[in-house]
Amino acid sequence: MKFASYNIQYGFGLDGIYDLGRIADSLEGADVIALQEVTRGSESNDFADMVADLAALFPDYFWVYGAPFDLHVAAGESGFPPRGTRFQFGNMILSRFPILSSRTHLLPRSRTVSKLNLQRGATEALIDIPGRPLRVYSVHLDHVSVDERIAQIRHLNDRINGFCLEGGAVSGAGELDFEELPLPEDYVVMGDFNMVPESPEYCALAGAKDGYYGRVPRVRTPVDALAALDGYHPKSYSWMDPKDHGKRMHLDYCFVSGGLAGSLKAAHVDTDSVGSDHFPVWVEIEV
Repeated sequence: MKFASYNIQYGFGLDGIYDLGRIADSLEGADVIALQEVTRGSESNDFADMVADLAALFPDYFWVYGAPFDLHVAAGESGFPPRGTRFQFGNMILSRFPILSSRTHLLPRSRTVSKLNLQRGATEALIDIPGRPLRVYSVHLDHVSVDERIAQIRHLNDRINGFCLEGGAVSGAGELDFEELPLPEDYVVMGDFNMVPESPEYCALAGAKDGYYGRVPRVRTPVDALAALDGYHPKSYSWMDPKDHGKRMHLDYCFVSGGLAGSLKAAHVDTDSVGSDHFPVWVEIEV
């Protein structure tokens, strides 16, 4: 199966043009897709409903959307935007297989004074992959504070590892004559983490390297798919400054549970895509 993660920056590409079609084209062939910076009612893209438009571009996929916050938008004098428009900014997951349940985890944040600080979230989808149900998370972490990202990573890791004990999005479903949902231990976590490899927040998630043994796999520690497949090189990047293409960073990742580490087959960043200031991260897993 092919998994892809893409921060689509409100739909705007490196050339400043809003075009969801080319974003969809760059994700062709993916079985499961995690998107970040998907909006509804944003003035920046003319109040587009990106969720509905993306769903229309992937008519054969199931999808869920999670917006960590929701803001009132004043009605325009000419009736556009219409009264009742809400600004939402969040994560989307699309899948060729049914999504049995979903929930959005709100990540810790602190109040800033002069720098925009949005409520961040991780959208969880329980996907009915034949023979092997799987959890997938679309994640977008804070962009300005190392301390905030570390707090968010620790909270997220607790939720991911506590899934089976918490019972996922719903438990006791038999009371409503629904079948009980599966509680798979394995998961895939994808998204824009706004951190660089081997940074303090990266090590808070993937574990720090020991001076002798290196990075030792642990039950509660996810595995960086790209690192596991020796996919990094000195100039690796997944983000580019639209105003200065020389400014590049690796900010986007796919992490998998330890149980899936041995099933990783391939991983790469598609730096030929131009639909956003980020680039899609692709991972192939034998499931």
